[in-house]
Amino acid sequence: MASSDRDTGAGQPQPVEVDDLAAKLSDLARTLQHEESVEATLQAIAEAAVGTVPGAQYAALSVVEHRREVHTRAGTSDLAYAVDRVQYEVGEGPCLSAVYEQQTVHLPEMTAETRWPLFTQRAAELGVSSMLSFQLYVQEDNLGALNLYSSRTHAFDDDSAHVGLLFAAHAAVAMSGAQHLEQLNQAMSVRDVIGQAKGILMERHKLTADQAFAVLARASQHTNRKLVDVAADLTATGDLARRASR
Repeated sequence: MASSDRDTGAGQPQPVEVDDLAAKLSDLARTLQHEESVEATLQAIAEAAVGTVPGAQYAALSVVEHRREVHTRAGTSDLAYAVDRVQYEVGEGPCLSAVYEQQTVHLPEMTAETRWPLFTQRAAELGVSSMLSFQLYVQEDNLGALNLYSSRTHAFDDDSAHVGLLFAAHAAVAMSGAQHLEQLNQAMSVRDVIGQAKGILMERHKLTADQAFAVLARASQHTNRKLVDVAADLTATGDLARRASR
């Protein structure tokens, strides 16, 4: 990382002191631990990125599920969401390259870039002049990326890339933990709904727990719906098979 007495030009990203960066990343880790949901965690990461990585004016977090479904789960502005959408629509851009191919992708000047011509033209029209993207994680078929934007050309330098990599490492741990918690909560919610539905059937028809589950499973097969959806309908309406399969 550059030393603190480095001569920086006006409008250029300022070097980050080691102690200051360590303090910021420690604060980030503590803050993210207290977020109550995945969405809140991702939004906190995006906002913290703008305040931490030199040159960043806007930030967004992209998630790829099953290596096909790409969407932005958090962002600091409408512009960040709009630029992300352009990448998804044209199928190219720094974010997609970072998430699929490289750990870090730097785009210093939008109008001079030749790697992603379909994306750069539309991004420049939206007012973005430079970008920096980091791969956050790869978990089986799911991937994530942090995208940083600026309205200035050459907004990101070596300091930006170095700080961004350290930030991304902390963010990846937080995202993984939040997503694991979300999966646990979803599993518990599914279990609770199925348990409630079984209880209704057991009380209504004097069935055992295994018999009640078998009834739900048959209804799921006959209606071509997920068992948890059948159970949710039963607990909400009292009707076991409200919709038949087409």
